[in-house]
Amino acid sequence: MLTCFAREAEKSTPIFLVTTSELPRWLSEQTPQLKSWVNSLDFTARAGEYILLTDAKGGFSGVLLGIKDEDDIWQLGSLPLKLPQGTYHIEHELTGHQLQQAAIAWGMGSYQFARYKKFDRMASVLLLSKHCDFPLLTNIVESICYARDLINTPAEDMSPVELAEEAVALGAQYHASVNQIIADDLLEELFPAIFVVGRASYNAPRLIDLQWGDSSAPKLTLVGKGVCFDSGGLNIKPGSGMLLMKKDMGGAAHALGLARMIMQANLPVCLRVLIPAVENAISGDAYRPGDVVTMRHGKTVEITNTDAEGRLVLADALIEASTDRPDLLIDFATLTGAARVATGTEMATMFTNTDYLAERIDAFAQQENDPVWRMPLHQNYLKLLDSNVADISNAATVPYAGAITAALFLQQFVGAETPWIHFDLMAWNIMDMPGHPEGGEAMTLRAVFAYLRQRFSSQH
Repeated sequence: MLTCFAREAEKSTPIFLVTTSELPRWLSEQTPQLKSWVNSLDFTARAGEYILLTDAKGGFSGVLLGIKDEDDIWQLGSLPLKLPQGTYHIEHELTGHQLQQAAIAWGMGSYQFARYKKFDRMASVLLLSKHCDFPLLTNIVESICYARDLINTPAEDMSPVELAEEAVALGAQYHASVNQIIADDLLEELFPAIFVVGRASYNAPRLIDLQWGDSSAPKLTLVGKGVCFDSGGLNIKPGSGMLLMKKDMGGAAHALGLARMIMQANLPVCLRVLIPAVENAISGDAYRPGDVVTMRHGKTVEITNTDAEGRLVLADALIEASTDRPDLLIDFATLTGAARVATGTEMATMFTNTDYLAERIDAFAQQENDPVWRMPLHQNYLKLLDSNVADISNAATVPYAGAITAALFLQQFVGAETPWIHFDLMAWNIMDMPGHPEGGEAMTLRAVFAYLRQRFSSQH
């Protein structure tokens, strides 16, 4: 339950927004005492800069926050844990959309991962404008915080077992069915890659399958990479490369977070969520470079790198997802370092076989300040995955186009007629930013959810 919002309050403190160019005009309208106070602090209203204002008696009277321009609303996300505890309101003329974005920024900036550490203070409270859509706002913020919690939880407490328990609990909350195929049953049900990747761990690999909604509604299927810890397997990562590998189930967290948004909003879809949940561990039973896996649809894959395990478990899930012929298939994965080299840590890369989907997601990404960047499914790079002993290899042996070759690999397991989007994302903030504290992050979900609301709600 969110405690950072109020819909009514007896008293609240104003937050004034001002750009550098508007600062002289704003100061000209203030009392000499207040003007002198602001000038004494050398406040220039650069984006993100803020000061506390005082009244004639020296009491706390408000906050002055610098923004780059009128759309730079996300700077408010830096304030909830910095301002003196209390209730605040925005004292600025904003559109309804800007007010909604400001509230989302505030809510996301209020997040603290408190499972293992007690914090000295709670976030300050924002008094919401009557123009805010409160149910939508709380749904988005709560779902993002839910996904962040999953990502931030270390592997000892977020193994494939616990990840499945989270899916079961979410399903129970929204009256969805949740089934699991576990360990040797994966072979019986023809999910060989999930089994092979996860068999070295004492936490048994599994495929989690959540289903919700009216079976006659448009079919929406989400797939999330659930590698709960990635050692790299026998192609072992260095210690520095393993430090954040608790986040390698970030794709699963995104799929569950988006599913929560969809079910809470009661979108008219037939939702299915598939999560291959494994640990890529090392033992005498670990899969090896040079092994060949025969996938459930018969294609053979040579293992050239055991640290390219995410695409293997996703492939099994994508084959299964395609059998339903969904109207839209979306997968989320912390898949490649190459994607981070291409776009950095703050922007997800997007691949799709449908131009219209790319255009719509990009439009909503800009609207929601939730950046994504489309990259090409350049078919000529498939030759980089050629194998002398199998139909395809799981990773290229050259250091080029790593995000693209990973996406091309996945495309081989998606039905040719299935509209598909693949997100390769960081799922982690490497530093504090407004609305985005350091740690686990849900990327693209606000953009995708906005698109889904527009697309599927308009059909009914």
